[in-house]
Amino acid sequence: MTDASPQPRLRILFGEAIALGPGKAQLLETIAATGSISAAARRMGMSYRRAWLLVDTMNRCFRAPLVETSHGGRGGGGARVTDLGHEVLQRYRHMERRAAQAVAEEMADLQRLLAPHPPDDPH
Repeated sequence: MTDASPQPRLRILFGEAIALGPGKAQLLETIAATGSISAAARRMGMSYRRAWLLVDTMNRCFRAPLVETSHGGRGGGGARVTDLGHEVLQRYRHMERRAAQAVAEEMADLQRLLAPHPPDDPH
């Protein structure tokens, strides 16, 4: 069961693209932990194609890639989060913490107006 308390979610829009958001940040962290886009996708319960498209969007939104891939060979392929990717992720997590602190009082007020439990189906 997940935490039912309301949470603000920060997304960085760049034109029409979401350059970075909660899911992409989690994907970066998971790629860093696994060294693989496919392993990260499996761990997060998404298709490789979806993960690859998210990585591609992030890489195109920033001045240099956040994730670099290597093709298979004797040791197989892999992926690594670049230094820029680590910096972007660190800055994003800091922004998330600051944003949550900035709206904490309003979130507490809003929580009092919400139903006791979230609906089973969010759609």
